[in-house]
Amino acid sequence: MKITSQIVDPTRYPGWHELILLNPEYSFFHSSAWAKTLSESYAYIPVFFMIFQNKAPVSIIPLMEVKSILTGRRGVSLPFSDYCPPIIREKGHFEIVLDDMVKYGTKNGWKYLELRGGHEFLGNFSPANRFYRHVLDLERDSDTIFHAFKGSTRRNIRKALKENLRVSISHSLTSVMEFYRLNSITRKDHGLPPQPRSFFENVHNYIISKGKGIVVLASFRGRNIAGAIFFHFGRRAIYKYGASERAFQSKRPNNLVMWEAIKWYSERGFESISFGRTEPENTGLLQFKRAWGTREEVLRYYRYDFRARSFVVNIPQTQAFAPIFRRMPIPLLNLLGSFLYRHVG
Repeated sequence: MKITSQIVDPTRYPGWHELILLNPEYSFFHSSAWAKTLSESYAYIPVFFMIFQNKAPVSIIPLMEVKSILTGRRGVSLPFSDYCPPIIREKGHFEIVLDDMVKYGTKNGWKYLELRGGHEFLGNFSPANRFYRHVLDLERDSDTIFHAFKGSTRRNIRKALKENLRVSISHSLTSVMEFYRLNSITRKDHGLPPQPRSFFENVHNYIISKGKGIVVLASFRGRNIAGAIFFHFGRRAIYKYGASERAFQSKRPNNLVMWEAIKWYSERGFESISFGRTEPENTGLLQFKRAWGTREEVLRYYRYDFRARSFVVNIPQTQAFAPIFRRMPIPLLNLLGSFLYRHVG
């Protein structure tokens, strides 16, 4: 009997979370909460390819179909996700699912298929992009974790404490919206539009309020000056978004935000926290993440081009619009972000 895959929507699949957690390769990005957030925020269509044996799913490649009048139609596993490795439990299943995805993409007029993971299956091909990922082991007491940090990181945490910064950890919509305010400031500094407000509302609705994430805010004299959003699933957490006001960077609020989140997750029995992906050219951010006693991994993204009928290497993108975005007022940048993001996933 020929083995074929089936397409499943995880937001409608009973017991999805329990199913995913049975696999060692699981991550937050495999969760139905993340699929629901992406689908609701950007009108992406979940098309998760799965192989079943004896009515039990044994192999899964998560995928979202992105339809855009500006950037075309494509499949991405998964948009705005740092990594999303295939879950493959039987030899030969990856090739079967990949073949089915290519057939589906051909039928639906996709420009390309992007896989954010799968090096063990695609090692013979050159990746389209490479990034770094840093993971901190939490299965130690907080003192041991702290003393594994580089001296500069420990000093920055102590400095933040001496500056009388206060940190709150919350699940409230108010805290998410306060982070959204800080994020708008930070994205402008970086020459980028911020994610839409509706996206962060969905983050609260489907993730934070459901106990699958936290908002950490650092304040100085009653004013929030830095913050971060963390997601978690099973016993693994990830630092997903961070923001701060540049004028207060000397007080090292970002270090304190990270440290308080590390303690929070460690005290609750989580096994690890990922610091997310980093571009190889972002040396400052790489230095920051390496200073926390993390292990470094290489993330490889693969892109199958339907016109070339092969895997291809990306052409590096330039940030030609960054100077323009930096000069824009935040309300206009917010409006621009609300329009653009669904087209760039």
